[in-house]
Amino acid sequence: MSKSEVSESRLTLPQVKKVLESIGEENLDQFQRRTFDYVSKFSKTEPEKAEFLLQKLIKEYEFDEAEAVQIINCMPQTVDELRAFLAGGKKIIEAQKLSQIVDLLAENRLLK
Repeated sequence: MSKSEVSESRLTLPQVKKVLESIGEENLDQFQRRTFDYVSKFSKTEPEKAEFLLQKLIKEYEFDEAEAVQIINCMPQTVDELRAFLAGGKKIIEAQKLSQIVDLLAENRLLK
């Protein structure tokens, strides 16, 4: 019996939306339709921008993938909101870097 390898990766809400769109709305089952409805309402950036932000937060600001995904999903608008994502962690990030991150998120946020 052969073993198959399963890989897992975290996706941001905009990335989930893109995956579900690629399947086609008419081909989605009930659970997928509910998920599509949710991500359509709560995605705060485009999938391409989400991928860019994910890589930037991981490489430049040294967040782990889980933290970066949650930040992109919520897109905090102030430094205080951003700090809420860092409260459980042991790393301390300078206020100037936090401000840069908030500005980066603002530049890539959807205008509604």
